[in-house]
Amino acid sequence: MISVQDWEDTQLLWDYQQMHHEPRPCSVGIGLGSHDLGVADTTVDLYWRGMMPLIVFTGATSRTTQDRMPRGEAEHYRDRALELGVPADAILVEPRARNTGQNITLSRALLEERGIDASSVLLVSKPYEERRAYATARKLWPQAEFVSASTPMTLPEYIDSIRDAHLVIDMLVGSLQRLLIYPAHGFMIAQEVPGDVISAYERLASRGFTSRLVPEAAASSHQASA
Repeated sequence: MISVQDWEDTQLLWDYQQMHHEPRPCSVGIGLGSHDLGVADTTVDLYWRGMMPLIVFTGATSRTTQDRMPRGEAEHYRDRALELGVPADAILVEPRARNTGQNITLSRALLEERGIDASSVLLVSKPYEERRAYATARKLWPQAEFVSASTPMTLPEYIDSIRDAHLVIDMLVGSLQRLLIYPAHGFMIAQEVPGDVISAYERLASRGFTSRLVPEAAASSHQASA
């Protein structure tokens, strides 16, 4: 059972992850691969709004996408963008990344190989990953300016789209944990985390919403990714 306190704590984590950046025109947009095809839709929407001339979709497969997206998250995102009318020459695919850090470093390498100047990046992620994606990008690509974006939606709307409330809470807990422990390993910049958010995270973890937590020892290899 998910208690009233659990829901209140989950809302705190959800609200904290929102960066509230106003989308603005950037050199390139990067859509971070995941189970959520809405990332591709939002990236395309921003493209049609004139926010970037070029899209990079990045991502291999993970335990949550290997059945739904067997050719890789980035490839399936590309297919969706083509369905929505984006020209093929406006899309690049980075098919190897298996975590957020690799999403950033491999996308950067791909753009550099193509001789594409990416001084500013519109970073499109799942709604509960905005802050994590931004903090990672700032650490691993400090020369670029980043604007964080996601599909505008409420927590109940997102849960309805995923159809698994427990999984969504697990993912929010896992994402917050990484914000707390990854800066010490050099994977992202440190973010100020309010005390009530930390308390909410600790309560949810103690209640068993732990399937997306990474052991501290494993964090040093940066192999786990939500």
